[in-house]
Amino acid sequence: MGKEPPKPPPIPGYINFLIGGSSGMMAICVVQPFDLVKTRMQLQGKAAKKETLYSVGKEIIRCEGYRGFYTGLSAALFRQATYTTARLGSFNVLTDYYTPSYGVPTFGAKLMLGVLAGAIGATIGNPAEVALIRMTADGRLPKARRRNYKHIFNALGRIASEEGVLALWRGVAATVTRAMVVNGAQLGTYTQAREMLLPSLGDGMFLHFCSSMISGLVTTWASLPVDIVKTRVQNSTSGEGQLKVFANVIRNEGLLALWSGFLPTFGKLGPHTVFTFIFMEQLIALYRKLNPPPPPKK
Repeated sequence: MGKEPPKPPPIPGYINFLIGGSSGMMAICVVQPFDLVKTRMQLQGKAAKKETLYSVGKEIIRCEGYRGFYTGLSAALFRQATYTTARLGSFNVLTDYYTPSYGVPTFGAKLMLGVLAGAIGATIGNPAEVALIRMTADGRLPKARRRNYKHIFNALGRIASEEGVLALWRGVAATVTRAMVVNGAQLGTYTQAREMLLPSLGDGMFLHFCSSMISGLVTTWASLPVDIVKTRVQNSTSGEGQLKVFANVIRNEGLLALWSGFLPTFGKLGPHTVFTFIFMEQLIALYRKLNPPPPPKK
């Protein structure tokens, strides 16, 4: 029997973080319009029942032009550079630490690693999250009430000066809650689906696509209720907590309102998951190609 090829060494921690952030930033450039429409629908409350993906998109084009779909892109990119860098980098680093001691993570372990990585990323990325929600929501407000942030750094500076530095972490509990659900579902189901489909599909782009779509669908269903609560908490200036917002949504709009905007959310989260993991897999492959393992010692 021939010797098995040497296993590639773990990727250095800082490279994991760079790959994670770069993957998210490239993916958000593709799906930003869906994220903007999703946010607008989530903030409409009862009016959202009368709105559709088409009608909200048509209103954006009428009032803001096609460029309106990329309102807040600088905040979205900054969010990916902070939140996604931290969450994907942490997940890969945590997995690399876990595997030598405990073996290949079980599905339950993958969920827990994803939850922990999500909490780390959400805490770091919350200021960008607040700015992104504010910037993407601005177009639906009357002109007199619009904040008119020029870009991400203008938004962060004004929020800190006008509302206090702690306002940048408004809704951090809701952000962490959402991130724990999203990352537990997204990273856990992606790695599990990839592992299960690998024998039949083989490693390659189609495997990454199928695993990502499964992950995106599960993540959308699991995370949308906490995403709606987080969005409303962070857009508020009254400082309402997530439990109060959650109760108000159910009381005033009904239980199903927690899944308002499912299609635009999946329209964003599904492709974003696909592109993020495809970009990540390709960047990892590129790194390994440029840094091959040393030849085995004789």
